[in-house]
Amino acid sequence: MGPLVVYEVISQNTNLLLAFFIGIGFGFVLEANGFSSSRRLAGMFYGYDTTVLKVFFTAAIVGSVGLLFMSLFNWIDLSYIYINPTYLWSTLGGGVIMGAGFILGGYCPGTSFCAASIGKIDALAFIGGMFIGILVFAEGYPLWEGFYNAQFMGAPLLNEMLGASRGMLTLLIILVALGMFWIGEWAEKRFSRDDYKLNQ
Repeated sequence: MGPLVVYEVISQNTNLLLAFFIGIGFGFVLEANGFSSSRRLAGMFYGYDTTVLKVFFTAAIVGSVGLLFMSLFNWIDLSYIYINPTYLWSTLGGGVIMGAGFILGGYCPGTSFCAASIGKIDALAFIGGMFIGILVFAEGYPLWEGFYNAQFMGAPLLNEMLGASRGMLTLLIILVALGMFWIGEWAEKRFSRDDYKLNQ
């Protein structure tokens, strides 16, 4: 994650303080919109509630369009945005492990803390399991270091990999999002659960 503001404008400590308050606001919005419910989150995988899909694609549209226009008007320097380096095999492996945990536990790391903040016991158990996983990974790192660092790809940008401009990629994201919104609406009708609706 890159700095909110360049350190020459405000201090690093002030920057971290702003990030702290933004994080609290983000958590509040998550909880207010039902993201502390494991049933709602797991519903994404079973098709009866695709709120997560809609929120993530909405965020992708807002973020990509916002960054595109701010860079066009020179309101932001995209070179300051940190991009995580890509290690292909560990990324795929981590995605499978996290996805499986998401399906089984009904939480991702962020939403588990959101749910724990309002006292949900299942979220606390999920967080405990997450810390056990972190400990196992750290202590056993020499065993899977080769796999973890395999297929290093640097920090590629999707538009560069596709040979497209940022504007074209943004348009593609919007079109994909619209398609996913339609699929989400179809899935909620197709896999609707009366017991879930009654508890909403």
